[in-house]
Amino acid sequence: MATSGELPGTGSDGGVENTISIVQRGNLKSLEASLRRQWRLGQNIVLCWSADERGLLVIFVPHYFLGNYCARVGDGAGSDNEAFVRELISGRRRKQRDELFAIAERLDVAPGFIKLEAPLADETPVMNAVEQLIKRYGLSYVSDRAVLLFDIAEFSLFTPFEQASQLNSLSYSFNSAYNKLLSKGIEIHFSRTTTGDGYYVWNRELGPAANRDLFIFMLLVVADNAVARAASHGNTVPVIRTAFHIGSHYELYQAEGVNPTVHSYIVGDVTIELARMVGEALPDQMLVGHFECRLPADADHVTQMPGTVFSPVFIQHCSRALAAIEGVQFAGKVIADTRCYLSGSSDPGERRAARRFVIVDKHGLSRHAYNLEATIQLQDTTLALGLDESALPTAPRRQPKLAASREQGEEVLQQQGEELATLLQRRRFDSGITEE
Repeated sequence: MATSGELPGTGSDGGVENTISIVQRGNLKSLEASLRRQWRLGQNIVLCWSADERGLLVIFVPHYFLGNYCARVGDGAGSDNEAFVRELISGRRRKQRDELFAIAERLDVAPGFIKLEAPLADETPVMNAVEQLIKRYGLSYVSDRAVLLFDIAEFSLFTPFEQASQLNSLSYSFNSAYNKLLSKGIEIHFSRTTTGDGYYVWNRELGPAANRDLFIFMLLVVADNAVARAASHGNTVPVIRTAFHIGSHYELYQAEGVNPTVHSYIVGDVTIELARMVGEALPDQMLVGHFECRLPADADHVTQMPGTVFSPVFIQHCSRALAAIEGVQFAGKVIADTRCYLSGSSDPGERRAARRFVIVDKHGLSRHAYNLEATIQLQDTTLALGLDESALPTAPRRQPKLAASREQGEEVLQQQGEELATLLQRRRFDSGITEE
């Protein structure tokens, strides 16, 4: 990772950076200086770019432009504009020359030009470095990413020293889990932002495999925290509430002095859902949101999983994937076996849907979530993570406002349909049946 003041792809730690020539490094430094001037401390953001013989064509707009563009009314194009913007700021920002001018025409803005001393080399390391720079001075949209939220219970009741100790302890658990996974050949490129009394954590890599790896990372973090708390004295190790969800978010880099931050921040549907879930969670509880996602291509017993699956099938796949961490050293002992399951579906021989809870937040808005339980067998010791189903409340602590009977009926039908689809997915997943 580049450090502050260091360009992506121009570090001195070896690897891919060394494949970029001195001429191209000069181009990247010149490009970064030009982007910073036009960025103007966050006043403007860059949307996309295209290579030119003499430099780069870029589209810069004021930071408020996209919001105004998506909010346009009267022409009936508001929703279409929002979909267009989301697609524009998703994935790679490099566009063909004609495509860039078409985007500029639709947005009714003029492209800018950044002159470079030499043409950009059409080489993967150089192009990747430009992409990182462009995104750092812009705004990105990710439609499908797993994110974790670790929240320290009763954080405000502790002294400042205890709060600092607990945050530091949780940070150490992140590093410990990272190293354990790395020892098994699984590298989590994780980022995090603080919430004050915890952290949002996500994998900088995208895709079904990255989502699965982050889930395994979460279990190791929770396990490391539990072991540390059992061996600690006083209030130096936190009691945490944990949530896992997959959804969409925006990613941005805030101004830090005269430069954008090196580390990104995320905000969107996935972070909102996580905050609402954890807000109603109990200490030591692990929650999984209700979502649809794709399974990795190497999913056990499945050569092809068409479309998307619901949370229970994703967790079932992750439970099988936990075999990858067997043999890892943990608390001086070796992990012999690890299992996880959603409450209500612990018996693999039964065709039962996982118990789905309704969580009602302070605004009266409701959402569905699952309670996650896990066990880690450490030779002669079993480490239980999460809350047992018997410890869970039988009803939400806040009752939602009564909906109209028609709306209630539609929600019940939708829930029944989703549960039936989940059961069918589990059956197909267990038997290895695929669809053409």
